[in-house]
Parts: sequence; structure tokens; C-alpha cells
Amino acid sequence: MNKTLVAILVAGLATATASHAKESESEHAREHGQEKAITAAPHSEQDNHDDHREENHEEHDDHKPDTEHGHAEHGEDVNSDHKDAHDDHGDENHDEHSAHDEHNSGSEHGHEEHSEGGDHGDHGGHGGHQEAASASLNPAQMTLADIQINPLTPRKVDYQLYAPGEILSNGYTSYRVSPRVPSVVLRRHVALGDHVEQGQPLVTLFSEAVAQAQANYRTAWPEWQRVEELGRKTVGEQRYITAKTSLEAARATLLAYGLSASDLQALVAPQQSVALGEYILHAEIDGAVLSDDFEQGQRIEAGAPLIALADEKQLWVEAHLPADLSLTLGAGTRAEVVAGDVRVNAKVTQEAHTIDPITRTRTVRLLVNNPEHRLHPGQFAEVYFRFQTKRPVLAVPETALMRGADGDWTVFVEDHPGEFQPVEVKLGRALGPLREISGVGPGARIVTQGAFFVASQIAKGGFDPHNH
Repeated sequence: MNKTLVAILVAGLATATASHAKESESEHAREHGQEKAITAAPHSEQDNHDDHREENHEEHDDHKPDTEHGHAEHGEDVNSDHKDAHDDHGDENHDEHSAHDEHNSGSEHGHEEHSEGGDHGDHGGHGGHQEAASASLNPAQMTLADIQINPLTPRKVDYQLYAPGEILSNGYTSYRVSPRVPSVVLRRHVALGDHVEQGQPLVTLFSEAVAQAQANYRTAWPEWQRVEELGRKTVGEQRYITAKTSLEAARATLLAYGLSASDLQALVAPQQSVALGEYILHAEIDGAVLSDDFEQGQRIEAGAPLIALADEKQLWVEAHLPADLSLTLGAGTRAEVVAGDVRVNAKVTQEAHTIDPITRTRTVRLLVNNPEHRLHPGQFAEVYFRFQTKRPVLAVPETALMRGADGDWTVFVEDHPGEFQPVEVKLGRALGPLREISGVGPGARIVTQGAFFVASQIAKGGFDPHNH
């Protein structure tokens, strides 16, 4: 009976040993696969370890009832033998668990190394964001965006300065017709826009003061004629001087009122009858009638404008420049005046040294020839002053300048074909469509057109969806 029990026990132990060996080989294969995949899935190894612990625990629990059953049936001897065998099995399980704990420690160490590697990868990505302030474009993108690149070279720049302007009549050659005494308009002889010649009648007026002066002249004229015929010795010194001065005073008064020498001759001519008080104002220059703001029968006060005459062969152009512009425009500075579809050359004649209190601008006056009368006073014009830098400068088009992330002005420099790097620059003078810059050396290849596209590519490259 005892031999039979011993045989059964030995057979059970052999079966358990074979099962444990098989599980150990399976666990060894599993551990080998986990070591290969440790960097790819570090957390899955912990799950396998938990599964292995549960399998050993279940195996130990399954073996425990069998052992207790052997104890109950076979007594002390069998219990002693079984205890020895169980101790051996426990030692094997302890060794196995020790090996697994060492593997778990290695797994944790591998996981820490993987975490350090992950941190290093994140650091590398951050460095990439710091270097993201650059753009790489292929030839197709550059062609599509019409990107143009030019080397930066120092050169003398011809440029223009724009200023709004207005065309005016030449105040030095124009003439304003007005009565010298209060008068009433009787007849007009010219109309707005007419071209008149010097001496041509413009308007007939009537004035009480002129009538009195004409009467005085008519009285003084025959007296002087009689005294002059008799001579100084005959009439006496006192009468001679009185007659002469009376005629000269009447003559001067009429001339001051605007009458001409021919008007005075007609006044004393024996065969011409001129109504006292009527007088005619004549054109003093050749020119065009620019204004005639009056009506017949209207009473005009002394000095009030009746007609404005201007010689349009030469006109003024007054350009308005910013008051804070540190620029001196000497006489003779050339400029181009554009009014509608008319383009003419002009020269600076005068520069004001005061600021207009209303527009807060500085006035520069130019003289423009207008032989064909294509320009007219009152027109608005665009004035472009022409300059050239005295020394070579580094300048780029305004289209090459972009605001950086910090608000500073930048240009994009091509380090290598298709590789663009933003470079901060400082702005200098505005040279028409160009802008003087500093901060980039000569020879740098600058994006002169398409800078916005390059800036957008840099902005897209700097976008981090994970907020790293």
C-alpha cells in the first residue's frame, strides 16, 4: 500500500516538474521577446510580468490542494516526503521569482533609459523650434510665389520724393484790375477766359470823384495853354506857377484813378465829347482773364477786385512738404510735375522758411513753362523731386521688408539655394521705392519680391500643435 502511494506521489511530482519546466521555457521565450521590444512597448512588459505572477500564483494554488490531499490520505511519512518535494518546488519557484524580479528591475532600468531617450528627443525638437526661423523652398514653390532674389550691392541711387502741389498763376507777372475810387460798373468788354493784349479795354466805370477830377483837368488845361503862350515874363511868375501846378495836379489825379494818357487827350480834344465821370480800365499786360466776378450796375469799392489777368506762359507750382523733413531744396533743383495726363519739367525757384499755420507744411515754389496753355491755375498736381545719393548705399525695395515676431524689421537672406534666414535690419532714408538699410553686409542674397510668402512659410514651420 505504501509503495503504491509512493509511486503515485513520485508520478505527481514528475508531472509537476515537467509542467514547471515547460512553463519556465515558455517564460524564458517570453522574456527574450520582451527584451527585444523593450524600447517600443515598455509598459507591455509590466503587463506580462503581472500575468506571469498570476500564473505562478494559480499554479501554486492548484498544487496546494493536491499536496493537502496527499497529507490527508497517506499520513506522516508521506507528508514528510511531500514536504521535501514541496520545499524543492518552492525553492524552484523562489528562484524563478527571483529571476523574474531581476528581469523586472532590468525592465524598469530599460524604461528609465527609454524615458531619458524620450526627453532627449523632446530637447531635440525644441532646438528645432529655435531653428524654425528659417524656410526651405523648392524651385516649384519659388516659381509659384514669384520669389525674386538679388544680391545686395552698394550703389548710388537715383530716387524721387513725392509732394502734393497746386498750380498757381505767376504772382510776379499777373495783374489784378480794380477801381481806385468807389465806382459803378457801366459796361464790360471782356469775359472769363479771354486772352487780352496790353492796352485792350476791359471795363467802363462811373465815379463822382473821377468826374470832379476830369472837370478840374478841363479847367486847368486851357488856362495853362494861355499862360504858356503869353510867357512867364508877361503873366508874371506867380500866375505861371499856379497854372502849371493846377494842370499837373489834375493830370496826376486822373492817372491815379486809372485813366490813361490817351484818355486825358480825349478829354480835352475839341472834337470829342466825353461824359464826365466815365472812365475805362485797360489791360496792363498780355494774358488771360482768370476771374471777372462782377455784374453791370454793381457798385465796386476802391481796391475791390474786378478782373484777374495772368500770363499762363509761365506758372507757379507750390509743393507742400512735411515740416520735419530734413531736406534742403536749393534753387534750380529739378522736379517733374504731373497734372492729369500732362507731365512737364519744373525747377525750384524759392523755398519758404516758415511753416504754413493751417496745413503745417513747408512750401516750395517751382516755375514751369506752359507755352501751349495745357496747365491752368487752380489745378492740383503731383510733384516728384529728383535726387541722387552722394555716396553708394545699401538699399532694398520696400517689398523686401517684413516685420519679425518681435516687431523689428527683417529681410530674408538666402544662405543656400532654397534656404532662407530672417535677418534683422535697421532702416535709414526713404529713397523713393527703396529703403536704405544696415545690418546686412554687401553680397547678401536678399528676397526682393515674395518676402510675404517666405514669412508665411516660416510662421507655418514654427507652429507647434502640442504647445511644446
